[in-house]
Amino acid sequence: MSILSKEKGLYDSEIEIISQSDDCSIYRMKTDGGDGIMTSYQVFLGVELIYNDFHMGNCLHNKRPCKDIMEINHCRQGRFECDFNNGTCVYLEEGDLSVNMLSNMTKNSCFPLEHYYGVSVVIDLEEASKSISRVLNDISIDLYVLRDKLCANDQCFIMRATDSVKHIFLELYKVPDKIKRGYFKLKVLELLLFLSAADVSEEQRQYFPKNQVNTVKLIKEYLTDNLEHHDTLEELSARFNIPLTTMKLCFKGVYGTSIYAFMRAYRMQAAAVLLRQSTDNISVIAGRVGYANSSKFASSFKAIMGMSPLEYRKGHRLNEALEIYK
Repeated sequence: MSILSKEKGLYDSEIEIISQSDDCSIYRMKTDGGDGIMTSYQVFLGVELIYNDFHMGNCLHNKRPCKDIMEINHCRQGRFECDFNNGTCVYLEEGDLSVNMLSNMTKNSCFPLEHYYGVSVVIDLEEASKSISRVLNDISIDLYVLRDKLCANDQCFIMRATDSVKHIFLELYKVPDKIKRGYFKLKVLELLLFLSAADVSEEQRQYFPKNQVNTVKLIKEYLTDNLEHHDTLEELSARFNIPLTTMKLCFKGVYGTSIYAFMRAYRMQAAAVLLRQSTDNISVIAGRVGYANSSKFASSFKAIMGMSPLEYRKGHRLNEALEIYK
């Protein structure tokens, strides 16, 4: 039985098994806010490699402590927030690697950008120590030493994106089916050897107090609900009673970019939906997303979307017409 199947009680009830074989299980998590697919492969006894593809805001998290199960995560796209019981939050950004013990309970976890794609390696230390020792004769990997090195006192270890991390994980996203089983074994061993030699001082973990995180999430909700408004940073700081510097640092910590850059991209995505789904002229759409000047709107739209609003609308209508005649 896979680790995830055996420990389903750790997670939210929304998780279900949709297919299962000797070495591969596929799970679905579905909520009102979206869904996610986890495709899990057994690499060694006690070691699973999981592809995560989520399109939702909230996600599963361990509801009870689970002794000696290690979770290694790599974020390829999106952003992952862990809200710990001690009142702090930490974020995994694109390209980052994290190591956490499931005895370190999370109060909540979420995807602030409402999408996430990455790989997890889940290790039952007791079972994996036995199975890996039978594979390796000349190389010693002590999983308990690794735990104590990276996750002492139930801390979450995060290594920011580096070329070494990229090298290990990048090839995992394009493995041919016919060599997956053997290739996964090689990559997991490479990962464990890399972490065994990792310099813990390279870790750049930054925690944010939960009350600050909650405030910047309210700011984001306010801004996205009022696209026609253009509050200054000083006005937002005063409105939500949060120091200006703290607000800017925490917003970037949660969403990975500045308030200005986030809202510019959000406005253009909202405009793209209107261009596809409405017949309003471009100047009306510009106004609905907070631009009084149509030419400035068109310039911003092209910078984000790679084409003018008119080209975008024509292209999507042409695609829809072609779909009809297929």
